[in-house]
Amino acid sequence: MLYKNILPLFALLLLLFFTDTVCAQTNYANVKVDELTDVQIKSMMQRAESMGYTDAQLEQMAQAQGMKITEIEKLRMRVEGIRANNVSNGTASSVSSSGKVTDKGNVTQNGRTYPGDTVMNKSQGVADINPKIFGAELFANNNLKFEPNMRMATPRGYIIGPDDELLIDLTGDNEANYRLKVSPDGNVRIEYVGLVAVNGLSVEQASAKVKSAMSRIYPGLKNGRSQVAVNLGNIRSIKVTVVGNAIKPGTYTLSSLSNLFNVLYACGGPSENGSFRNIQLIRNNKVVSTLDVYDFLLKGMQSANIRLQDQDVINVPVYVTRVEMKGEVKRPAFFEVTSRETLQDVIGFAGGFSNKAYTARIKVLQNTNKERRITDISAEEFEKYSPLNGDTYVVEEILNRYTNRVEINGAVFRPGEYALTDGLTLKQLIEKAEGLKEDAFLNRGYISRLNADNTLSLLSFELDKVLNGAQQDIVLRREDKVSISSIFDLRDEYKVDIKGEVRAPGTFTYAEGMTLEALIQMAGGFKEGATPDRVEIARRIKDSDAQSVTARTAEVFNVKVSPSLKLQDSVFILKPFDIVSIRNAEGYLLQQQVRVEGEVLYPGIYTITNKNERISDVVKRAGGLTALSFAEGASLKRPGSESLSDTGSLSKSVQEKREDERQKMANLKRLQGAGVQDTAQLVEDARILGSDLVGIDLIRILKKPGSRADLLLEDGDVIRVPKQLQTVRITGEVLRPINVVYDTRRSMKQYINGAGGFTYNANRKGTYIQYANGSVDATRKFLFFNVYPQVKPGAEVFVPKRAPREKIGLSGLVGISSALATLAAVLISVF
Repeated sequence: MLYKNILPLFALLLLLFFTDTVCAQTNYANVKVDELTDVQIKSMMQRAESMGYTDAQLEQMAQAQGMKITEIEKLRMRVEGIRANNVSNGTASSVSSSGKVTDKGNVTQNGRTYPGDTVMNKSQGVADINPKIFGAELFANNNLKFEPNMRMATPRGYIIGPDDELLIDLTGDNEANYRLKVSPDGNVRIEYVGLVAVNGLSVEQASAKVKSAMSRIYPGLKNGRSQVAVNLGNIRSIKVTVVGNAIKPGTYTLSSLSNLFNVLYACGGPSENGSFRNIQLIRNNKVVSTLDVYDFLLKGMQSANIRLQDQDVINVPVYVTRVEMKGEVKRPAFFEVTSRETLQDVIGFAGGFSNKAYTARIKVLQNTNKERRITDISAEEFEKYSPLNGDTYVVEEILNRYTNRVEINGAVFRPGEYALTDGLTLKQLIEKAEGLKEDAFLNRGYISRLNADNTLSLLSFELDKVLNGAQQDIVLRREDKVSISSIFDLRDEYKVDIKGEVRAPGTFTYAEGMTLEALIQMAGGFKEGATPDRVEIARRIKDSDAQSVTARTAEVFNVKVSPSLKLQDSVFILKPFDIVSIRNAEGYLLQQQVRVEGEVLYPGIYTITNKNERISDVVKRAGGLTALSFAEGASLKRPGSESLSDTGSLSKSVQEKREDERQKMANLKRLQGAGVQDTAQLVEDARILGSDLVGIDLIRILKKPGSRADLLLEDGDVIRVPKQLQTVRITGEVLRPINVVYDTRRSMKQYINGAGGFTYNANRKGTYIQYANGSVDATRKFLFFNVYPQVKPGAEVFVPKRAPREKIGLSGLVGISSALATLAAVLISVF
């Protein structure tokens, strides 16, 4: 987003080259972006929003006027730097002193030049420059401001000069106060006293002189009955000059309370070539103080930060020796070194080594008269080596390897890494790991060992013999890895299964000596309908004859156990991977229920009393049909036993099944719309997709109970007898799907005509009807006529959609023509 926002602003700046007086040059080929100051670019940016040209137009204008492409690119980068610096400072509207881009691709900011790779990628949204000169960030930090404290008490050592304001308060027998400004001659005029010279005096000295002068007029000052206090009011301004290698050298007007750091902050601090260690304060042509910024940065000391006086000169000389410290140190940067300091001092400037530093040796990249060279400096020479200008010290990372590491894994109490001591053996390492676990595999262990060329070798040993001394102990080497397996690691996990009539069937972990009764207890015990007399255990066969056709695949045991699971003398011991099956007791049956709803005298849930109970029996138990019942539309649903709830209503699963039924019927309609032409197949699909709905003939059932139509009831059946139905629904490919009043005199075709007739895409032969009881009937074909089924009250007539016909294209016509021509040629040749 930042990059996108920069482009319009950059385009506007291009136009300003031709309208702004800052860059009003007749020959635009000579425009040098590097010569433009940030203030000039800021001025152009503030007026850029008033322009309305596109980027392409402005670039064309710039090139047409002779401006070089390289200069256009430099201007683009200058704008990016300014905008990115604003974003990093949290101010999108203000422009700070960002950097210039030099011909070599380096970036200049605040008067310092940094390599171009120190600028972050544009995709990160910020082009922040990381100052690499130690101390440079002190004067570029906006959160750190060196300003004199104007609310402090009057310093007694402050030297009074012209334009200072003195506050003279007289109290006691005499009351008076004066606010007097020191004249250019260094005097103050006190009422009734006259002129008093205070120039060049400290506040303390001026107080004594004023008191002495006023004592001649106010005698109370001599005997102590009056007192006089002299303080500073508004202080004067002083002018100091910064010369040398500062960011912004020049003359600065500051408060007379300002010190050396105040003026350095005002001028931006030392420049790229300026010294941070030897800043000179010159007063009356003499160096009165030398400031070492490192004392403040590293120790917080300001002993050389003295107060400035008018006409002081601050000289920032060039540095003499500057070195770079990079790599595994806490503060990598360029550091300035004095002649008395060593490499150890430079390491201290860098904050010391990081926790991953290789401290035994430091590489030094040095400059000679002709070329560069590299030197290694050991740790013993750190305090002796005197840094040379241009040195680059590289602190590398320690190696990711151990000089004395061994490792033990597996069936020991404390697996892990241990120190390799002189003569450490395998047995001693096991003792360090708190010994073997009880499940340790004693027959074999192995050691993974590194060879001299870092290839792996494997050394096996018998663990029990090493521990009891029967085999010679093994002396370990660096990076040896000892592996001791558990017996459980070398075999399948032992399990047993129990299924059938127990409360919690499943898979259980096998334990040695596990009995059948114990496993049944783990599974929650028998269910009420379980029989303990025929418990079956299936066991794996390990020695089956693979060549025999009649070879056994499992060994089966039938066992009788105590229903109370009491301990007995004879118990059946299970083996790993046994499968236990608990069966139902003979003759044990759960209650089975059906639901009768609709137009019966006593609707509700009824329990099936015998296995051969039929629909007619439960309708009779429900009191028979009411006067408004429509027996012809009665239906039977068979969703299963889980469909009935304790409250006598359908459970949630039935509601879901009803939704599934509607979905299935919709799928049927899509099948018909896809062009299924087989009527019998459509009827079969309707029967299958109709889910649990079973079409019954209740009138026939009640006339002939026990007949073939009188179905046997099953658990979860729902019998529904509707009220007298008086409408017929017509849907599908008709002009207006509607519900119409049932009329015995009308045929299915007439009902369809009542809905507007068939549409253009109707599949007339596929028309079918679904009756109120759930049964389905379809249109049949007799010779050239469609025979429509009979319509009954509550039925739904559905006209499916005809399958889309594929148009014959040019390739199809060519194929048909070729086939006909071939057929004609064959017939001609035959005749």
